[in-house]
Amino acid sequence: MDLLHSWGVELSVNLQNKYRSYEGLFGLASSVADLHMTFFLFFPFWFHLRRDVAIRLIWVAVVGDWLNLVLKWVLFGERPYWWVHETGFYGSGPAPSLQQFPITCETGPGSPSGHAMGAAGVWYVMVTALLSMATEKQCPALLYKFLQVLLTSVMAAVLLIVCMSRVYMAAHFPHQVIAGVLTGILVAEVVSQFRWIYSASLNKYFFITLFLTSFAVAFYLLLRAVGVDLLWTMEKAQKWCIHPEWVHLDTAPFASLLRNMGTLSGLGLGLHSPLYKNTKQRSYGFRSSCTAVSLALLYVVDGWTFSPENHTSFYFLSFGKSTLAIFIPTSLVPWALGKIFTEEKGGKYR
Repeated sequence: MDLLHSWGVELSVNLQNKYRSYEGLFGLASSVADLHMTFFLFFPFWFHLRRDVAIRLIWVAVVGDWLNLVLKWVLFGERPYWWVHETGFYGSGPAPSLQQFPITCETGPGSPSGHAMGAAGVWYVMVTALLSMATEKQCPALLYKFLQVLLTSVMAAVLLIVCMSRVYMAAHFPHQVIAGVLTGILVAEVVSQFRWIYSASLNKYFFITLFLTSFAVAFYLLLRAVGVDLLWTMEKAQKWCIHPEWVHLDTAPFASLLRNMGTLSGLGLGLHSPLYKNTKQRSYGFRSSCTAVSLALLYVVDGWTFSPENHTSFYFLSFGKSTLAIFIPTSLVPWALGKIFTEEKGGKYR
């Protein structure tokens, strides 16, 4: 593994030296690949365009990130920005000099890459959804082939830039981002076969959220009981990050778990709320308004930050924020706009 890690560090150094002018692009790619973008941007857009795609998007993102957490606890993966300081691979010679950036110092294990895995799963869902819509519209064969090549190429380019960005930022080794992409696509393909997610009851949402949370916590406690410290990376991040303020609690494993469980709970509550109104039959103007208002409100919600001093309150406030972020576009905004703009005819909404 040391040899594989050394190749990865060498690639990171080469990228940092040769593509220094692309730092902004790589930073943007890492931000776009974060599941935060899926929950706060992609989901509201898709929910009022194609409800089934939006639901699939959330399930793929949540299940994929949950699996990523479990895999990281099993595989343990080093991260370049601390490995290069602790390895004995370079002997008495100087270790390569790796730059660090504000988004370098993530606190969890590195394998597989969560950013690459999340981006692969989310983009796979969106690309296959667009191709499915083209099929429904009886798109001519030649045009469909062109669209297929175009969308696949766009997805490949996005994933390539995301993977390069994670290696450039010294947050991951190349093999970790490759593993993330392959696993993300596999999760998206498997979850997409589950038809029950489109009609799941509130009880099913509740029990699945409880199961995923309980499994992760029980697995953590089991490994702790046999002497495995699953939070070993927190110490390394705090030790080797050149700026302590770059180490954020929201990158910790349990922060990710609670955030995703809040997202799944928000979807279940939103779809089964008494306020919920299916906007499928409404005009494009109404649905566009729902999307615009949802994005505006989510921009405000996104600005809410919580003190990391008390970890328990931080985790549960993050859970609540994630729940609200999905409840807003699914139920609250359509209900409010329906109250304001919908004309009644014969006692029923038009």
